[in-house]
Amino acid sequence: MTQQVDVLICGGGSAGLCAALWLARCGIDFKILERRPGPLKMGQADGVQCRTVEMFESFGISDELLKEAYHVLELSFWSSDDTGAIKRNHYAPDLEPGLSHQPHVILNQARMNAIITDEMRRSSSSGQANILYGYDVRTVLVDSAVSGDPEAYPVTVNATKDEFQQIFKAKYALGCDGAHSLVRKSLGFKMIGDSTDAVWGVMDVYPRTNFPDIRKKALLNSAEGNLMIIPREGDSLVRFYIELGQVDPKKISLEDLQLRARLIFKPYTMHIVETCWWSAYAIGQRRADYFTKDHRVFLTGDACHTHSPKAGQGMNVSLQDGYNIGWKLAAVLHGLAVPELLETYVSERQKTAKELIDFDRHFPKLFSTSYRREHGITPEHFREQFVKAGRYTAGQAIKYDDSMIVSASTSDHSLAEKLTVGMRFPSAQVVRFCDARALQLVRALPATSQWHIVVFAGDIRQGTISTRLERLSKGLDTIIQDFTPCNSDPDSVINPILVISAKRTEVQQEQIPHVFTPLTGKWKMTCLFKVFVDDESYNSGHGYAYEAYGVSPSRGALVIVRPDHYIAKVCSLEDIEGVRLLFKGFLRQHSHHETA
Repeated sequence: MTQQVDVLICGGGSAGLCAALWLARCGIDFKILERRPGPLKMGQADGVQCRTVEMFESFGISDELLKEAYHVLELSFWSSDDTGAIKRNHYAPDLEPGLSHQPHVILNQARMNAIITDEMRRSSSSGQANILYGYDVRTVLVDSAVSGDPEAYPVTVNATKDEFQQIFKAKYALGCDGAHSLVRKSLGFKMIGDSTDAVWGVMDVYPRTNFPDIRKKALLNSAEGNLMIIPREGDSLVRFYIELGQVDPKKISLEDLQLRARLIFKPYTMHIVETCWWSAYAIGQRRADYFTKDHRVFLTGDACHTHSPKAGQGMNVSLQDGYNIGWKLAAVLHGLAVPELLETYVSERQKTAKELIDFDRHFPKLFSTSYRREHGITPEHFREQFVKAGRYTAGQAIKYDDSMIVSASTSDHSLAEKLTVGMRFPSAQVVRFCDARALQLVRALPATSQWHIVVFAGDIRQGTISTRLERLSKGLDTIIQDFTPCNSDPDSVINPILVISAKRTEVQQEQIPHVFTPLTGKWKMTCLFKVFVDDESYNSGHGYAYEAYGVSPSRGALVIVRPDHYIAKVCSLEDIEGVRLLFKGFLRQHSHHETA
C-alpha cells in the first residue's frame, strides 16, 4: 500500500515537531512517522533557552510553558576550601541583563513535545496531530532525475508497522530520527568528528539535604570532582550532572553516582530518597557530512549534529532546526517562494552546527578538574568563562550569513545601531495605538509564515515625517500587492508594522496610512493591530523601544524581519527599491489582482 504526502517527517522529536507545527499552521499536508508506540513519557532533555521560549511565544504557546517550568534566575558557584569542604564563593545572574525579555527555564522534553502537539491539533483543519506511532523507517530513496520538478514526489520512504510494510511517496522528507538516524544511514551520509574521554553521569533525584542552594542552578568544583545542579519543575525534583573522569560508562552504576554526589557535597549531607532516571555517557561532538539529498530530504537535530548536554543545547538547537525549515517548506509548497529558498536551510544550519560543536569542544573542558589544573584555570576564571558563554548558551549568538534572505551588505546599520542583520530581532515594550495596551513588539510578529516589515517612522505629527511616511506607504502598498496571491488577505505574505515615536493621545487614526490598517479576515474588517507607539503606558511604564533598537526618531528606520524572527535587512524609509529587490530574490510575483 502506498500513501502520498507533501512532507513526510521521519521522527517525532523536537526538530520534527517544531517543523510540523509550522506546516500545521500553514495548512500543509504532512505526516510524522514515530518509532515509539506513543508520545514521549519522560524526557531526558530539560534546559529551555530563552531563545526557545521566544520561539514558543511566536507560536502563541509560551504561557503554558512558563507556568509549568522552573525559572533559572541565578547561578551560584562553589569550590573547595583548604580543608576540602565546599563553600560558596560567588553569585551571578543566569542571563545577561537585557539579553531577552524571556527567561531561561527548565521543563522536561515530554511536556515540551506535548505543548507543541496540542497546538498542532488546534491548528490542523482535521483536529489531528498527524503523528503515526509505531512506524520503523527502513529505507529512504530520492529519485534525482525528477527532483527538479516542483510537482514531483521524488522521495520514497519504506516503513514498517507491526511487520507490515508501508510505502510513502513525498515531495519532501525530513530526517528527524536522532543520533542513530536511519534516514542518514539510508542516504549514505556519515557523522564526522570524535568522542572525548570525558565521562559524565546524570540523575534526576529527590534529595533530602541541608545544602542551601539545592533550588538554584549551581556549579560545584570540589576536590572530589565536579557537579552541576539543575533544579527541575515541580519544586522537588533536581538533576545532578557529575564528572566521572576517564572510565567506561557501561561499568557505572547508580550507586557509584550517588556515592560521588555525597562526597562532592561534603560537609553538607546528601540523602537521595528516590531516583527517577539516570545515565552515564561519554561526550561526543559529531556532524553529518551532508545535510540534504537533492534539497528534497533534509537532516535535522541529532540526526546531523551531536554534542555534550552540558551547555543545554541539544533540544534547543533541534527545535531551531525545525523552526528554520518549517516556514521555508510551507512557502515553497504554497508557491509563494522559489524552491531555492530551501538551500538556505543547509547554509544556515550547517554553519550553526559547526559553531556549536566548536563551542562545545571548549565548554565542557572548563568543567574538567584535570583540564583546569593543567591550564591553571582558577575558580574566578572558570566563573568568568561560564558567564561569558551565557549569550551563546541562551541561543542568542546565532548569526546567519548573507543569502537571498539576509542582506547585511545592502543594509544601513547606522539606522538601527543595536540591531544586527542576520541575528534575531529582539523585543521591546510598545503601546498599541488602537487600545492603549502595553505589549512586547514581537507579539505583533506571530509565526504564521508572514514576512514582517517593521517601520520606525518617528514623530508623525511633524509635517516632513508625515510626508515621508505617506511616500513610503504608497511604495510598500505596491510591493505587498505584487507578492500577494489573488483573493488572499493583503497581509498574508508581507505583514507591515508601524512604530511611531509621538505622544499617543496626540495622534489621530486618520494620520495612519492605510497600508498599516488593511481589510482582513472573514468579514474584511479594518485591522487595527499593526500600529504601535513608543510611549508611556498606563500601568507598565515606558519601553523606550527606539532607544532599545538604536533608532533615531528623526531619521527612522525600516527593518525587514523573516518569519522566524531573524533580521533580513535594515534600510532607510526612502529605500523602497531595496525592499523590492530583497523580496524579488525569492518570492514569486503575482501580476493580476482581484478585489474581494
